[in-house]
Amino acid sequence: MWSDNETVRDLVNFSQVAEIAAERIVGARGEPLSMGISGDWGVGKSSMMKLLRNSLEGRDEVDVRFVEFNAWLYQNYDDARAALMEAITATVVEQAIEKEDTLAKPVLEKAKGLLRRVKKLRLLGLAGSAAVDYFTMGTMTPLVAGGMAALSGLTDGSVTGEDVKGAKDFVVEGISGGESLIDEEKDGEGTEPAEETPRKAIQAFRDDLEATLEELGITLVVLIDDLDRCLPKTAIATLEAMRLFLFLKHTAFVIAADEGMIRQAVRSHFDGAELDDDLVTNYFDKLIQLPIRVPPLGTQEVRAYLMMLFVENEVDLDDNRKEEMREAVCKRLGRSWEGKRVDKAFMLEQIGECPPSLLNRLALAERIAPILTTSPKIQGNPRLIKRFLNTLSMRMAMARIQEVNVDEEVLVKLLLFERCGDKDAYAEVLRAVNEAEDGHPTLLADKEKNVRGEGDAPLEKPWNDPFHSNWLALDPTLADRDLRGALYVSRETHPIISRADELSSDAKSVLDMLLKMNSASTTVNEEVANLSTQEIAHVTDAVLLKARQETSWGTPNILNAMQTLADKSSASASLVVAFFAEVPTSQVKPALVPRLANTEWGKQVLTSLNAREDMRGAAHKAIQAAMKGER
Repeated sequence: MWSDNETVRDLVNFSQVAEIAAERIVGARGEPLSMGISGDWGVGKSSMMKLLRNSLEGRDEVDVRFVEFNAWLYQNYDDARAALMEAITATVVEQAIEKEDTLAKPVLEKAKGLLRRVKKLRLLGLAGSAAVDYFTMGTMTPLVAGGMAALSGLTDGSVTGEDVKGAKDFVVEGISGGESLIDEEKDGEGTEPAEETPRKAIQAFRDDLEATLEELGITLVVLIDDLDRCLPKTAIATLEAMRLFLFLKHTAFVIAADEGMIRQAVRSHFDGAELDDDLVTNYFDKLIQLPIRVPPLGTQEVRAYLMMLFVENEVDLDDNRKEEMREAVCKRLGRSWEGKRVDKAFMLEQIGECPPSLLNRLALAERIAPILTTSPKIQGNPRLIKRFLNTLSMRMAMARIQEVNVDEEVLVKLLLFERCGDKDAYAEVLRAVNEAEDGHPTLLADKEKNVRGEGDAPLEKPWNDPFHSNWLALDPTLADRDLRGALYVSRETHPIISRADELSSDAKSVLDMLLKMNSASTTVNEEVANLSTQEIAHVTDAVLLKARQETSWGTPNILNAMQTLADKSSASASLVVAFFAEVPTSQVKPALVPRLANTEWGKQVLTSLNAREDMRGAAHKAIQAAMKGER
């Protein structure tokens, strides 16, 4: 299994991007900087943040201190703005205490005073929220909602004495909290501080923070991650909180976010306002000075990523050898623009004596990398690739534990189809496997021959689109494979249901007799007549599924079963007529015509075949002769 968490183990040469970002922070020389790491979900933004931190920690040019803030963790538990302020302030105060012996006392006191200022800003924000929410009937913040419950009676049209008392208690409590905060800021002689508006309090906080950072001689790097996971309200609150700190000297903000998510959050925040795309984009652009996009993985990177994931899990290679290979792969990817490839041959050169299990997986990675890169459902996404491999690992483990004989390459191909293919087409393959006595999906035979240039049967939708064509061409072929074991270990997504499971014991017995018929049988006719209408329908479906395996329609044995059912049931006759409407005319032989001409449903089939423009040759002449004889 492969961990889905962020990592500093760079497998696809992302470190070069992280190094460039680190150089920009160092090169700012204390000037404020805001950087955005963008990309879709799962492409590696969090790992890029880890690599950036790792790069900065290895540099001596600047004394860096980090604040890692995950807004998602505070969602529904605390106000994201206040939480971010406290996280930043706590880091600065911690550094001041560490350097206490070298700092002047006023600097240390100013640093500690930052925490009191944060508390004051919390209080000011609380009072403002309560007032605004109460008078506008708006939505209250989580911090205010509990206390404001005491005021509910004042707004529901039924005011009681208890409501008034509750409201007074709430206001008194708020005033008391404000007085205690002001008391903390009195000087030793009890002098009241000058009146401070919220705007002045914020500016004072910024000034003190900037001055403290200057005295400490550190650069504060704030890493904000997982905005993708936040609700729009929390995401915007976090970005708004950044504005309090942006453009302060000795600070650098690094935000990892999906740009599409930010745009959606902005639209949600300004619900009802008419915002064009430029205005929505500008919101993020005004916060970010240096945008960095995580590069998408191409076929080279996906192939290297797959191979290195297999290398990482290989127990017969020691950690030093794995690290050497990782470095070699990253270096090689850095020269891919020259045509250098990371493929099985390159990996074997690096490994030397390769364990057999790893050799097979390297070959597998080489085959599936192109389709994992181009599939619309995966598109080379590292997280989705890991999940794909983890699902494969789980199913192989299930096969081993339950002693089910499964070829890993077959399971990979089926899993690709399950994840990325057309769901109706996948269900069609499942039905074919469930109904075939040998578990072979023979419906794939002509399609697999077509993509390999061995047949001329045209591919229809969805099989003719790029993914399905590439999937059909991917080794191994499946038409001649027993897939029942592979589907058994995949049943957490698709239950195994065969036609036989829907049949009673009597109907199952009749089906067995029908499939063994090589001529007409009075006994079988009588047994069919004893079945219910629903049972005959199920048996007919099973017979027609078997009939689809025929490729030459003269008088195959399955025709006896079809004729028996069609003669006994008008519903079955309609299904048989519809079946022949889809049979390729090249498979129709003259011998079929006399058998059909003696029944009413058969005459319908002949009329339908005669009307098809591609009906040619001896079979066509036999049909026309039979129809003339009828007239």
